[in-house]
Amino acid sequence: MSMRLMRSIRRGGAATVFAAALALSLSACGGSGGTTKDSSSSSPSSAASSGAVKDGASKGGGGRTFPDKSKVLGTFKGPDGIDLIVHAATRDSGGFLTVYGEFKNTSSEDYTVPIGWQGLEQSVAMHGRSLGAMTLVDSKERKRYYVLRDSDDRPLTTTDYADPLKAKASMDVFAMFPAPPASTTEVGIQFPGFAAGTIEVS
Repeated sequence: MSMRLMRSIRRGGAATVFAAALALSLSACGGSGGTTKDSSSSSPSSAASSGAVKDGASKGGGGRTFPDKSKVLGTFKGPDGIDLIVHAATRDSGGFLTVYGEFKNTSSEDYTVPIGWQGLEQSVAMHGRSLGAMTLVDSKERKRYYVLRDSDDRPLTTTDYADPLKAKASMDVFAMFPAPPASTTEVGIQFPGFAAGTIEVS
């Protein structure tokens, strides 16, 4: 066998070994990446649920499942063709009451949201647009309930919503309150600029 042939065989063998090693390396990397993806995809439900309250509290209700809008507990007329439509007021086991609804601009003009919607308390207003001024009134117990806040005084309502509210557009909103006693089946809802009325509590 000639020396030239020997060198060709050696080069071919080395190339084969290198190709096999490279394939094995890529396979290992692919397996590792797949494992990471699988492990992260096994926990999005817990991540979403932990982020749902945060998103819902700070970003316009993102992350929250809103109730069936075909059910209306009350429609409250506001200025310039703006309606507040309440779809649900639901207690939970933690002792909170969450009001779900929407603002609907029925006019043909954009509506600039007034600063009064966020309330007069500076510690709340400093966090920007919110529904911090909304209150519930339990006439039976003679109590008024204010929007809950977190430890940084951020109101637990829809915040950072679009302004102005476009003509013929609607905006889903929520607000969390301390729950009234179980014997209370309806509460009054009050919001600056809107007609007052009562809603049923479930």
